[in-house]
Amino acid sequence: MMLDTLLSPLFATGELIAHYLVDANQRIYWLYSLIAIGMAVGVFYYKKLPYKALFSREIWWHPSARHDYVIFFINRLLKTLGVIPVLLVMAPLAIGFSGWLENIFGIHTFLNLPSWIIVGIFTLVLFVIDDFTRFLLHYVLHKVPFLWEFHKVHHSAKVLTPITIYRSHPVESLLYSVRMILSQGLAVGICYYFFGPTLSMFDVLGANVFVFAFNIMGSNLRHSHVWLSWGNHLENWFISPAQHQIHHSDKRIHIDCNFGSALAIWDKVFKCLILASTVSHPQSINVGLGKSFTQHNTLLGIYLTPFVNALKALFSPLIKLIKSFH
Repeated sequence: MMLDTLLSPLFATGELIAHYLVDANQRIYWLYSLIAIGMAVGVFYYKKLPYKALFSREIWWHPSARHDYVIFFINRLLKTLGVIPVLLVMAPLAIGFSGWLENIFGIHTFLNLPSWIIVGIFTLVLFVIDDFTRFLLHYVLHKVPFLWEFHKVHHSAKVLTPITIYRSHPVESLLYSVRMILSQGLAVGICYYFFGPTLSMFDVLGANVFVFAFNIMGSNLRHSHVWLSWGNHLENWFISPAQHQIHHSDKRIHIDCNFGSALAIWDKVFKCLILASTVSHPQSINVGLGKSFTQHNTLLGIYLTPFVNALKALFSPLIKLIKSFH
């Protein structure tokens, strides 16, 4: 009985990880992964690169990549155990947002539009709000020193593989969970106010059609050594895999750009968009936080160091202020 109790979270974690491969809402869904492999082969064929480099042991079995695999498992285990809880639920938030709109603009009859238009608007609103809040949180994680210490875990990856998307500190994972609930609650609340409670979205295999399109366009290549640019015109509107790889560069001018997930318009507004064409030698990009950064070279450092550094970042201005009076 005790053994079953100890092993049940591990079995549940294994089931959760397996679910990632069959859930179209997950980045490593089997179809997205298969398409990414096909696109990678196409890129290597076009550039006349050796195919064996696609599965280079130096990348896929690099100590940093091995950390990514373990972090993926540990974070899923923490999720199974409820250590990373969802603090808020969507329904009360949606009702609250809708009520707030009623207080400001008054109660009105729902708009009488064809159902397919309502579904289309709701699908688009969900996607845009989700994408903007992802950008905003990502931007804040970089700009607030206290939060940057936790986001450093993601940027400390020395090589990129599709699993690197899951290389995140539990504190950051918690923030993104709260963001998801808030953004979905806001989208549902707005559309509930205008169209009523019968809301549904256009989906493909259970995923928002825009999210599905984003994922089949090579989202798994964003964290990879496959340089795929979409050209200047498209990259002014959508973040390409190459643009996100630039974001993982250890150069300060690069790490503070291309925060967007799917849409590039937010980076344009915040004046932090860099096109892939501005990097003349992509192979010269060094991924990570520089050779001198070694604090995340161990799993213990990855999980505990951010807490120590975050507290220092939080209290150092206060300490400096106190010292200035002496």
